[in-house]
Amino acid sequence: MTTTTSERTTSSPTAAGSAAATAPRRAIPWGKIAAWAVMVIFLLITLFPFYWMLRTALSSNNALATQPGSFLPVGLNTGGFERVFGLQDVETAISQGGSGASINFWRYLLNSVIVATTITVVQTFSCAMAAYAFSRLRWRGRDTVFLIFLGSLMIPQIFTLLPNFILIKNLGLVDTLVGIMLPTLFISSFAIFFLRQFFNNISREVEEAALIDGASKSRVFFTLILPMSSAPLATLALLTYMTAWNEYFWSLMVSYTDQSRVLTVALGVFRAQSPGTGPDWSGLMAATLVAAAPMLLLFALFAKKIVNSIGFTGIK
Repeated sequence: MTTTTSERTTSSPTAAGSAAATAPRRAIPWGKIAAWAVMVIFLLITLFPFYWMLRTALSSNNALATQPGSFLPVGLNTGGFERVFGLQDVETAISQGGSGASINFWRYLLNSVIVATTITVVQTFSCAMAAYAFSRLRWRGRDTVFLIFLGSLMIPQIFTLLPNFILIKNLGLVDTLVGIMLPTLFISSFAIFFLRQFFNNISREVEEAALIDGASKSRVFFTLILPMSSAPLATLALLTYMTAWNEYFWSLMVSYTDQSRVLTVALGVFRAQSPGTGPDWSGLMAATLVAAAPMLLLFALFAKKIVNSIGFTGIK
């Protein structure tokens, strides 16, 4: 018995070493490495324009002409941002390549916030009611009307600009914030389709139980459906806000003065105020970064929620 135990003890390390020697080595995941490399390359390509805007905004206009290909700021200064916020006097602005014209930046920012917020709140609420009607209510021609809404998604916006402008002009709303908001204030075909897909996935038994208890359709919608749809509603509100904030062409057609001019249109005005010596690239890139910063921050904070909600509603 003693000999047998000793033999087993002696042979145990040898067997372990043999097993370790014959164990297959873990293969290098070349496919995963290649996929990560491709994603990093695409990420750098996507972020490079934003870096170039920041580099130009922090450069001096006079020095940019001497080193246009430099990847670092040339003549590092914050003069571009100072001109955007109206913190530079006329002499300093002209000496740094600016036009010296005053820019009512805070007025433009306030107009953009008012327009984007109002469109987001009203459109999200009205489209939620329309989507609920298409998803739950039974009425003649419902599917036909819904197909018409889907068909409107294929109509380019350029085809509706002129009729909308004539309507806004006849209503006397040109050069007003209401005139900018009105064409997209209440209805969005994409928003209706987006929410209808989510409402279709809500269990009908829950709604029927509330109806049996005596709740009306409107009460079910406000106290049951909307709270259960908080995630897609928040996602839709964020997408709507970003779209309204970035709108340019329609706002350019309708607004003519600082009273109704939004931030995106103000960038074009800022570009037009460039001196005869050349564009104020530093100030223009600074203004562009300031205008894009709120949307970049919102998307960075809620990007995961957007992707998850779109995937849940079945949009591919």
